[in-house]
Amino acid sequence: MNDIPVSIADADAFDRINEVFYERGWTDGLPIVPPTEARVQAMLAGMPWRKTEDLISVVPPKMGNATLQQVAVNAVMAGCRPEYLPVVVAALQAVSEADYGLDHRQTTTHAGAPLIIVNGPAVQRLKINCGTGVFGPGWRANATIGRALRLVLVNVGGAGPGVDLSQTGHPGKYTYCIAEYEAANPWEPLHVERGFRKEQSVVTVVNTEAPHSMTENVQTDADEIVRTFASCMATLGVNNLYSQGHPVLAMGIEHAQHISSAGWSKSDVKKALFERARQPWGLMKNRGKSKGPNFPDFVDKGDDNSMVPILWEAKDLILLVAGGAGGKSMFLPTAGGQSLSVSKVIEEK
Repeated sequence: MNDIPVSIADADAFDRINEVFYERGWTDGLPIVPPTEARVQAMLAGMPWRKTEDLISVVPPKMGNATLQQVAVNAVMAGCRPEYLPVVVAALQAVSEADYGLDHRQTTTHAGAPLIIVNGPAVQRLKINCGTGVFGPGWRANATIGRALRLVLVNVGGAGPGVDLSQTGHPGKYTYCIAEYEAANPWEPLHVERGFRKEQSVVTVVNTEAPHSMTENVQTDADEIVRTFASCMATLGVNNLYSQGHPVLAMGIEHAQHISSAGWSKSDVKKALFERARQPWGLMKNRGKSKGPNFPDFVDKGDDNSMVPILWEAKDLILLVAGGAGGKSMFLPTAGGQSLSVSKVIEEK
């Protein structure tokens, strides 16, 4: 997309501009906001301490140069406000780290998309939804930040139709951005757990499948709620059984309250799910991705009763609190160990 003109005459009709973008494959299938000179300059004002030619990332598979200006163009197209630009930049930096494995994520057959999780003061300042309907529509920040990252991956990285080989895809490939509900979290928030200060704004990006609802409206006992989670999270066919990685548990606020009230720490929840979210090797050895790439050393492939976990270690589970009232939490499987989560501080003045 490096050849997109920065300046588009304001007099051009909205429909005509969109038709050009559709014809050239520069959109995600939805109409875009025309990136006029004035709009791009206004977007760049969201990061005035950066130069427009600053290289944020080289995006595979096309290996396009995502300069700040190119990111701003795509942020305009997505409908972002200028103050969202630092979040988009941080998310792009995160997916560009080697642990995320963007080159493979851009062309894989797996149905994954980069989930952006925002923590810190930016959540309230930018009004990023963390509560009711957290994975759904209705919030400009969530919708446009996630969409801006996707447009960069398509337009600068070249991962449009015919290159992105995801067998089925999922709606998160349009936009996938949430925030943690820190005020309702009885434990330390995700970014603090990862070594950042509470007052820092941070994005954590992980390539996940679509969220799967885990309903437990009856049991309020912490052990029983975790039993329900473990059963849902270790179903045959989940990639994390075959290659572990960093799956995500977006715990509902009621479940979090029940569990924490019973005296469980965040670490306790992770350890319990590490031990319980497993399947016997005898059920797995001729299924899915059972040849690897790697399994924990304690899995004995000579013993059909040896239990295979969805995590290498308990700490690998990404556990956050989000959503509204109700007895539901969400499990988000990942591709496995080929693509890990990455956290980046959001740049501020």
